[in-house]
Amino acid sequence: MTPAPLVSVIVPVLDEERTISELLDHLASLPGRWETIIADGGSRDRTFALAAAHPQRPTVLKAPRGRAAQMNAGAAAATGDVLLFLHADSRLPAGAYASLTDALRDPRVLGGNFRLRFDGGDRFSALLGGWYALQRRLGVYYGDSTLWLTRSAFEALDGFRTLPIMEDYDLVRRLERAGRTACLPGPALTSARRWRALGLARTVASWVVIRWLFLAGISPDRLARLYPTVR
Repeated sequence: MTPAPLVSVIVPVLDEERTISELLDHLASLPGRWETIIADGGSRDRTFALAAAHPQRPTVLKAPRGRAAQMNAGAAAATGDVLLFLHADSRLPAGAYASLTDALRDPRVLGGNFRLRFDGGDRFSALLGGWYALQRRLGVYYGDSTLWLTRSAFEALDGFRTLPIMEDYDLVRRLERAGRTACLPGPALTSARRWRALGLARTVASWVVIRWLFLAGISPDRLARLYPTVR
């Protein structure tokens, strides 16, 4: 029998001491074959030490700062058949592994993401999730919905380009052109903290405007100055 695939969960972090232990507890609770890799971009707090001391015993490595560089470094250290890129403020559904293995029964599937729900349970979060679902039907999605790819697909696409912004969407565009993708049910849960301070209209406008400026060829360095820095 073909062994169940090993899924490498790669988490880029920076100054996440308040959440890193809870995140690792969450990952340790999930059924399935996982390995966890924490790619630290130079945290000035206790993120690295807390991750290294966690009972789950994740691989913890130091990487150049920048989400793309950190995720590429994590992928280089991974040994899994599937690479899954998880934000530190996101959580996977309990059935994530079953959903992944089910999708991979189709050899044409190269990767994809998870259906996304924003935390809070309020009208703002529901509307934000609805907008995200609409975009996904058009083939538009980002890293906060937990991107995943087979190792061979990631390597064929040369991983993330080291852009200061839109590195996730850039990879998604190349992935969508390369072959079949799947949006897995979930949902994955992510924090709405970045967007709550901006409000729904400004959040959606930032997503749409920055994406179209990126597609128009505006330098990602210039676009990074437009991106909200709410944390």
